[in-house]
Amino acid sequence: MAVNYFKTHYMITGMETASSFLHLVFVGFVALFPPVNPVGTALILGPYLNRLNSQERKTASAKIALYSFLICAGTLLIGSWIFKLFGISLPVVQVAGGILICQMGFQLLSADNQTNTSKESSAPETHHENIEDSLFYPMAFPMTTGAGTISVLLTLSAHGHDNNFSQHLINLSALFLAVLFMCLMVYICYAFTPALLGRLGARGELIINRLSAFLVFCVGIQIASVGLTSLIKG
Repeated sequence: MAVNYFKTHYMITGMETASSFLHLVFVGFVALFPPVNPVGTALILGPYLNRLNSQERKTASAKIALYSFLICAGTLLIGSWIFKLFGISLPVVQVAGGILICQMGFQLLSADNQTNTSKESSAPETHHENIEDSLFYPMAFPMTTGAGTISVLLTLSAHGHDNNFSQHLINLSALFLAVLFMCLMVYICYAFTPALLGRLGARGELIINRLSAFLVFCVGIQIASVGLTSLIKG
């Protein structure tokens, strides 16, 4: 009787733990989707990645996804300590990142397509080398995983904190799994955007690129304004 009781108890406890784990994975993924927005950001970054060939684009997308995962993992582990150590607040990150994104958007809006095309045909390797310098900053951070993503992760890590160390590790593992799923979606969206744009034709792709450039500029203003508003409010 006692053996059966303990078996039933541990079985119920294990089912509750698994249910809690899966629930936190789901909550983490759903909470991360709006600030990361892999589909929308893939279109926004399209003008930068469209001049790469298929293999180069997949490689660049994989690096952006990897950098995004490292940023999210670092935030979950030591993010709050680093911010406190350097005295940096999220609004300051938002203002700085917003300004840089605005600069990127303005450069895309003012770019000459014919000049870009000639550069693409004459020196694709140079463009590939140049874009390598932008994969981490600003593409992975702050455009893919910015201040909004960091704030969500800090909130989720605080929510998943438990005085029981083993339960805390389980909760942390669930959040890492949610981040992994999100970064996998980032790779898929970034690497295979041309398959969607190819159906639009040359004119449609040009329109999407121009709209994306405008959205880059607007996103930068939005991020900077939110950070500036938070700073003014104290």
